[in-house]
Amino acid sequence: MLGDLFDSFQHEAFRLETLDDYSSSGSVDAYRLFLDGQDKPADYNADWLDEIRSYVGSGRRMYRVHVLTRPLSPYLRFELGWGYTTNATAGEKFFILDVTEQPNPLPPDLEDFWLFDSTTAAPMHYSQDGKFLGADVLPDERAPEFVIHRDTALAHAVPFADWWAKHAE
Repeated sequence: MLGDLFDSFQHEAFRLETLDDYSSSGSVDAYRLFLDGQDKPADYNADWLDEIRSYVGSGRRMYRVHVLTRPLSPYLRFELGWGYTTNATAGEKFFILDVTEQPNPLPPDLEDFWLFDSTTAAPMHYSQDGKFLGADVLPDERAPEFVIHRDTALAHAVPFADWWAKHAE
């Protein structure tokens, strides 16, 4: 089960994000506030921030690459502007693979996934409207293909802070 992997990873948890809309998954209320032009609540994402701090504080790395194109969808403006900037304060690292002006080096049908300790991959499934449908925790012998996807994404991505300074909307 995906949740168990967060409890047991030893070194690193990597996430590849490929969608421009996760609005039917977590943070639905916060997304509505964002769309309404409200300020980010002081306790926004507090539980996840505590988890990140716990992982990072114990020497574990959490990082992700988001594959995207510009202009950003409203949801991506929310995710990057509220989510990434907030989660970064707890130690999570973010990278952007902007394929607006370059070909996507990843397979076109590649879904979001988590990769734990480079040994366990969990592809994630979403509906068309961004609702999380579940994840498949794959046998460890499948991990090498996801390590290749991670390494390819990272090789073509830039640190979020650099990208955001240039492209924030």
